[in-house]
Amino acid sequence: TVRTSAATVAEAVAEAGVALRGQDALSVPPDSFPREGQTVTVLRITGSREVREEPIPYAVRRVADPTLFEGTEVVERPGRPGVLRVTYALRTVNGVRERPRRVASEVVRAPRTELVKVGTGARPRSVRDADGLNWEGLARCESGGRPDAVDPSGTYGGLYQFDAATWHGLGGRGRPEDAPAAEQTYRAKKLYVRRGASPWPHCGERLHS
Repeated sequence: TVRTSAATVAEAVAEAGVALRGQDALSVPPDSFPREGQTVTVLRITGSREVREEPIPYAVRRVADPTLFEGTEVVERPGRPGVLRVTYALRTVNGVRERPRRVASEVVRAPRTELVKVGTGARPRSVRDADGLNWEGLARCESGGRPDAVDPSGTYGGLYQFDAATWHGLGGRGRPEDAPAAEQTYRAKKLYVRRGASPWPHCGERLHS
């Protein structure tokens, strides 16, 4: 308790020997007139600024492509998040840290939209001279019958373990292991028509079993 004849709260606090430093403040206006019985709290305040870089999500644009089979999606251009530089004001009052307050922001790098081609073309059901072969048996031998199988080296993928060059040469898009099983079988039949069972030196004999 302090008795004072000071004209302002700030003068009364100074008379009490309490010094304010930096961003310190009082719980009442410092230039207000002291009232009898009034409680004045000194707020010890420290503040700083912090700059953070935060991601900006990218959008995804899907475009119909009749050259791809239905059920097939190919990422033509990968998306990339943008970067937002945000400045926050940090403040601690009497040892208690307040929630950071956003005071400024700027776009460092704009996000890049991901472009996805979506197949709308009808999938062929047969390839002449290859329909009657045991494609299920070949797939079991090559990949265990798993359309998404990839060999340990990452070179061959899909039911029939295509490499990327062969797959693309047959008209495939993206990675073979991402294509529907029916499309993989169709392109394997096309490969057989071109080269026989030679692309599958260990399992090709299953086609005739």
